[in-house]
Amino acid sequence: MEMLQIIFLTVLMFFLIVTVHEWGHYYFAKRAGILVREFAIGFGPKLFSYKRDETQFTLRLLPFGGYARMAGEDPELVGVQPGQTIALRLSGQTVTKIYLDRLDNRKNVIRGEVQSADLEDKLQIILDVDGDSQTYQVDPKAVLIAKGKETQIAPRDRQYGSKTVGQRALSIFAGPLMNFILAFILFALHTQMAGIQIENPTYLEIGEVSKGMPADEAHLQKGDIIDTINGVKVGADRENMIKLISASKDKPMNWTVIRNGGPISVTLTPREMAGQEGGKVGVTPVFPTRSASFGETFKTAGEDMVNTTDAIFLGFKQLINKFNMNDLGGPVRTFEVTGQIAKQGIVQLTYWAAILSLYLGIFNLLPIPALDGSRLVFLGVEALRGKPVDPSREGMVHFIGFAMLFLLMIAVTYNDILRLING
Repeated sequence: MEMLQIIFLTVLMFFLIVTVHEWGHYYFAKRAGILVREFAIGFGPKLFSYKRDETQFTLRLLPFGGYARMAGEDPELVGVQPGQTIALRLSGQTVTKIYLDRLDNRKNVIRGEVQSADLEDKLQIILDVDGDSQTYQVDPKAVLIAKGKETQIAPRDRQYGSKTVGQRALSIFAGPLMNFILAFILFALHTQMAGIQIENPTYLEIGEVSKGMPADEAHLQKGDIIDTINGVKVGADRENMIKLISASKDKPMNWTVIRNGGPISVTLTPREMAGQEGGKVGVTPVFPTRSASFGETFKTAGEDMVNTTDAIFLGFKQLINKFNMNDLGGPVRTFEVTGQIAKQGIVQLTYWAAILSLYLGIFNLLPIPALDGSRLVFLGVEALRGKPVDPSREGMVHFIGFAMLFLLMIAVTYNDILRLING
């Protein structure tokens, strides 16, 4: 049951972070009038899908990312060409549906050979119907139907490329921006749950108790005040306490803790943990805290944002200066670490989710092809030149970048799996 809860919390955390990111793209693209064809969370086969207004909302199998697919970002896969035989369904005098196949099965339609079709600017189709040339106006929200799939047309003013540089830049930057906002909210939430450390503390509390460890077997609880160990007052000296435990591997220790104002005596025998030196009893000693005020919550959340950002860029710098594949962690390793943190409780998981959200926002703004940062660079070049970069060249850059990132993810994931197998 605990494992299912950890898996649920882990998946929920990734779902939240990715959804907020893609919602930023989606919301500001819609505000700019861009047609968003699909809002997807995850990659791979569909698990669930429904259509609302003009957008298909999809949940996919692999929760490693997502996308908001805007009309005009990529070449349209379905179109109408001269010489093609199609069928039209009208509402009044306006075309609302364009059928590209199974024409003999379509009822209440007009069939003919396409002489010309403009579904971007004039919104007009000219058909040869039994030797007679007829012109039909197309509804801006008309749909193309082929192989049982409906695709809404995208007039020029609904396409990504038709919008101003500022509108497009905002729709791209909004994804990372939402991650920054989410990170700040989660840091603030963590501060409210964890509290503010009391100045000049005189004692230590048990922050977390690890399942199956000596402290858990002795029924110690979160919030217990650690009074004495082997008759010696612990006070607020956390480092000395850790040293005492580490040096007492396989040796019984007499602890006294204060719970609900009364003393409780227990005997703990520290034991070794795989990959760690010295004895461990399975507790996390923490300094006592107090509730954070509204102002302190905002201040602490801001400090956490700044400190975490510094740590992220320091990590990037160290990775560049001394690249090592073993220092990289892919989706498997991230899920593994998240699962370990989820075991420690919702407070720690909230802080970790804030870090990941901030990391995702920063990473996406790096000028790496296929990432949001690279697309913003191209928009910046367009603003300076006064004209866009050739879409085919930009598309090729993003394609190569995506392919390289995908290959790197495969290599890192393979490395992660080997690490798990080898312990």
